[in-house]
Amino acid sequence: MYRLLKTDGRAKRGELQTVHGTIQTPVFMNVGTVAAIKGAVSTMDLKEIGTQVELSNTYHLHVRTGDKLIKEMGGLHKFMNWDRPILTDSGGFQVFSLAGLRKIKEEGVTFQSHIDGRKIFMGPEESMQIQSNLGSTIAMAFDECAPAKAERDYVEKSVARTTRWLARCKKEMQRLNSLPDTVNPNQLLFGINQGAVYADIRIDHAKRISELDLPGYAVGGLAVGETHEEMYHVLDETVPYLPQDKPTYLMGVGTPANILEAVDRGIDFFDCVYPSRNGRHGHVYTKFGKINLFNAQYEKDDRPIEEGCQCPVCKNYTRAYVRHLLKAKEMLGMRFCVLHNLYFYNHLMEDIRGAIEEGRYSAFKKERLEMLKTYDKK
Repeated sequence: MYRLLKTDGRAKRGELQTVHGTIQTPVFMNVGTVAAIKGAVSTMDLKEIGTQVELSNTYHLHVRTGDKLIKEMGGLHKFMNWDRPILTDSGGFQVFSLAGLRKIKEEGVTFQSHIDGRKIFMGPEESMQIQSNLGSTIAMAFDECAPAKAERDYVEKSVARTTRWLARCKKEMQRLNSLPDTVNPNQLLFGINQGAVYADIRIDHAKRISELDLPGYAVGGLAVGETHEEMYHVLDETVPYLPQDKPTYLMGVGTPANILEAVDRGIDFFDCVYPSRNGRHGHVYTKFGKINLFNAQYEKDDRPIEEGCQCPVCKNYTRAYVRHLLKAKEMLGMRFCVLHNLYFYNHLMEDIRGAIEEGRYSAFKKERLEMLKTYDKK
């Protein structure tokens, strides 16, 4: 159940009530691909840094360890000891980006596992079954993520098939939720809008999937090769045709600037590997832009990563010490950077929610975007 609490222009401030707790939006979902955040970050850490939603990956958990084993262990929440919401993506993106050799048919996709090369078939029903075994709070529909620059004819056919797949996902999800041994009988299904950079295909698809009256909708197939301007244009055109009284999720995006811009266009769910991936390479986020702690200028820097930051790293350690750990290839350095970055993202969203509530989002966005460029100008 989603409640729209406040709008400020097209920016939305809402809350989604789920069986695993209420999600305050706009929200950034912390990406834990294989039921863990890369960088030695535990679920206890996630609570300490203000994480609302953890995101795990259907494809990766299916090919390694296996969703059936996780179901036997009581589902993903119990398996990883996390009692807040979890969103699982459908596996579609990985099937199309990682699998290499694959064959798409109306029934679904046959592909080879990137781990052991075995043949796997996944279609809408299989994706729903895997996600039902995992017992996530929110399951994503199985779709094809066509390349951003794909030919129009290809995109039209792909989107039509994704629409047919969505109807099958909805039907299968209803069936699975009614079974007596289902891990989470209250699992929610989000549909995904596709259409590459073709605004008219996107709009038509948004209208069609909205008719299915699902609990939420995502905009997929962006941040996969198009420019930021093209992405913002697609959102400008498409989001008004998705239900305003449902959560709207921009998949796989993005930088702090991307998030600030997308909130302004009506998006209220985000996920991205940037904070953890960049953290593992010593790149840390601040209000004034991103810094690389490997740089020599931080060797004797006794300040925290970000002045005033209340994350467990900034409250206790200096840039010089974190840099030393990174240079010494000590895992603790990587862990500290990931923790700080996730805290930064989670609390950026908190500030965004506050600005929308106070009706000053436009000014807030402008000020934050300007601040983010500070280090670039030096």
